[in-house]
Amino acid sequence: MYVSTSKGAPVAYLFLLGAISAEVIGTSLLKATHGFTRLWPTLGLVTAYITAFLLLAQAVKTIPVGVAYAMWSGLGTAAIVAIGAAFLGEPLSLVKVLGVGLVVAGVVILNLGGAH
Repeated sequence: MYVSTSKGAPVAYLFLLGAISAEVIGTSLLKATHGFTRLWPTLGLVTAYITAFLLLAQAVKTIPVGVAYAMWSGLGTAAIVAIGAAFLGEPLSLVKVLGVGLVVAGVVILNLGGAH
């Protein structure tokens, strides 16, 4: 599954984007599992999380683990808040929006601050 190129960083960021997407899909299914009592949503969640960790493991071969994890968790959190508000009927308050904004700002600062 490892793809090596002379410019490994773009490929690593594609792995990271895939990991974030898989984690967001898995987390989106969490409520549908009804405490892991429903088979198909549970299997979808487990498959998505396994995929997320496999892709994250590939990404950290090139991207520093702290940066990759910050991006994975921060951008995943922002996406889940948006999905919760748009599709799961979760309230979206000003405090929640500001909190997510701070998380995203932290990820941006980490990347701009020479963490690579």
